[in-house]
Amino acid sequence: MLDLTNKSILITGGTGSFGKKFVEMVYKRYPNLKRLVIYSRDELKQFEMSQHYPSSTYKSIRFFIGDVRDAERLKRACEGVDIIIHAAALKQVPAAEYNPMECIKTNVFGAENVINAALDNGVQRVVALSTDKAAAPINLYGATKLCSDKLFVAANNMKGSRDLRFSVVRYGNVIGSRGSVVPFFLDKRKDGVLPITHPDMTRFNISLEEGVEMVLYALEHAWGGEIFVPKIPSYRITDVATAIGPNCEQKLVGIRPGEKLHEEMITETDSLNTIETDKYYVITPATPIWSMDDYIRAFNGRLVEMGFKYNSGTNTDWLNVEQLREQIREHVDPSFTV
Repeated sequence: MLDLTNKSILITGGTGSFGKKFVEMVYKRYPNLKRLVIYSRDELKQFEMSQHYPSSTYKSIRFFIGDVRDAERLKRACEGVDIIIHAAALKQVPAAEYNPMECIKTNVFGAENVINAALDNGVQRVVALSTDKAAAPINLYGATKLCSDKLFVAANNMKGSRDLRFSVVRYGNVIGSRGSVVPFFLDKRKDGVLPITHPDMTRFNISLEEGVEMVLYALEHAWGGEIFVPKIPSYRITDVATAIGPNCEQKLVGIRPGEKLHEEMITETDSLNTIETDKYYVITPATPIWSMDDYIRAFNGRLVEMGFKYNSGTNTDWLNVEQLREQIREHVDPSFTV
């Protein structure tokens, strides 16, 4: 059973959507954390977050300004840390296409800095957040996150005798996260027109709470080198538009550069190393670190069929319009009405 009591945790990108939900849920379950370091580069967001977590009440919280690009600063922040959650990333697809090296510096070089900081500071567990766009990437953001995933998986080969495990969680679009389609449509519906990139476009859907649960699962169960993928529903972009603005015009504007029609989290090639368990799919390291048979027995899993793909367009689990409205009320805006 996972117990974070008396543990020191550092979360990169800690002032983002995931970071704030992670802090909220972890403090509810483990109020006696030894230390929780919020590592991010925006001092205003850190100040705003500190108003919700005053040091007089949350004595273990620390706000540490720094960028994952800065290896020395990150190494200093990780002194005495037991667990790193790596959530920092540049993730806006159009911005990454226009500013490729900036995306590479944060998402690839930043990942390497996290790995080195963990190796040099006696860290025991590292969980990195990935994205569906890292599977068969067609945009730069996805390509950088694929590189990041490969770095974290391969880092297990460098740990030597250290009690250290690196793993990755890969999931789809988080409903209501900054820059995502739901808050965008909620804002645009007042204009009476919702821009639709393509009428057939689909996406996976996950809540922030489910994302945090995945990270906690990986902390407890990872053997090192796994990429955990959740079993989650899909939605159609047109259904999101109908759910939010049933009386709005849906105006086709075309697919943006680097954007997919459907998202994929497990490719056909990945199926050769993918195990299905009750809650998750697990993409195991292509270069074996431990026995696949032992892993399957330990988690009551099974190998997926050769050629298996996990795609938002061919998914068997779908959210309808009313379910999407319930998701929006639960996870984005409790006062949402049509």
